[in-house]
Amino acid sequence: MTPARGATGAPSCQGPSRCGGLRLRAQDGGHRGRQDEGIGRDVADSADGVAAAATRLGVSAGQVIQEFGYDDDVDDDLRAAIEQVTTTDLVDEDYDDVTDGAVIWFREDDGDLTDFLVDALTVLDDNGPIWVFTPKSGRDGHVSHSDIEEAATTSGLHAMSTFSIAPDWSATRLATRGRGK
Repeated sequence: MTPARGATGAPSCQGPSRCGGLRLRAQDGGHRGRQDEGIGRDVADSADGVAAAATRLGVSAGQVIQEFGYDDDVDDDLRAAIEQVTTTDLVDEDYDDVTDGAVIWFREDDGDLTDFLVDALTVLDDNGPIWVFTPKSGRDGHVSHSDIEEAATTSGLHAMSTFSIAPDWSATRLATRGRGK
């Protein structure tokens, strides 16, 4: 299944390193500094960029990824790209078998992020990543990076990296803390 183009269609490029308003990663590894409160390297907001972003999440064929916080504002191209890479459908919050990873769509008014994280950890395989997708800074429902870090710490996790994942969404990877940390 090929991810569908978003409502904007093809990206609009304004220079050699900008496309659709997002910074493209340079061939030498990209910019590693923080852009927009907790946002690191960005990806293009085209269908190809979203597919590349799904690959950047580290998912692979056959993995079961559980999805929390689905609503009508999620990025359908990103969801389709994750399903294309994993070759499986995303499973919902009620799934009760072991999962290889989790994605949480979380907005400012969605309640307590810690609760979502604890729920995701319930069936998550050891060392499976949790990705928290939040609206970018300046968009309705934006969640500060410090709020994500606080919820992660409370849940026994820590934030590993943050980057732009889709035109309106940022992704923060959370992982379990190692022993002795």
